[in-house]
Amino acid sequence: MFTGLVSDLGTVERLASGPVTDLWISSGFPGDFQLGESIACDGVCLTVVEFRGQSFKVQAAPETLRRTTLGEWVPGTRVNLERALRMGDRLGGHWVQGHVDGVGTVLETRPEGGSWVMRFSLPHELAPFFVEKGSVCIDGVSLTLTTVGPDSFGVMLIPETQQRTSLGKKQPGARVNLEADIIGKYVARMMGGRGGLTIEQLKAAGLA
Repeated sequence: MFTGLVSDLGTVERLASGPVTDLWISSGFPGDFQLGESIACDGVCLTVVEFRGQSFKVQAAPETLRRTTLGEWVPGTRVNLERALRMGDRLGGHWVQGHVDGVGTVLETRPEGGSWVMRFSLPHELAPFFVEKGSVCIDGVSLTLTTVGPDSFGVMLIPETQQRTSLGKKQPGARVNLEADIIGKYVARMMGGRGGLTIEQLKAAGLA
């Protein structure tokens, strides 16, 4: 589990395609990695299979490449990193699994005061889980939804988030990993049965 509070901006050093894709990522972490530990890389939970100094190697299966932006990474790509929670850690963001639900596209960016407004496309199948003032994880960053429409949503980045993550540098057209709030997903699943709830049903239930 993670919280969506990015602790470091890593850089893709190299990658190699094959039955699984190998990726080496450099980080500012102290280098005390453990084989098998989980690290969220742009919101994707990946397993450390090798490490050297402050760099670590993870592997992405074909399913991961299909459902996330990892297949677009190249050497030099900047990646938001978060190590898994430990017992006793503060939960400053929200519960994040590192299981990406879909990919969105940056539609608009603009300044507002000292903040940075961003609007993203919202995949239709994820719309029931997005509610205003609810939580969303974008490229591994826990954020609060400021606006939600039928096919798009908005967030605001404070200066700290702009500086410590890669989101503030994203331009319209860039694709991002999206993970909906786990609580919303389970509530919608239980109340809507196999197919889940529509936005209209969530509103009628007072959940949107």
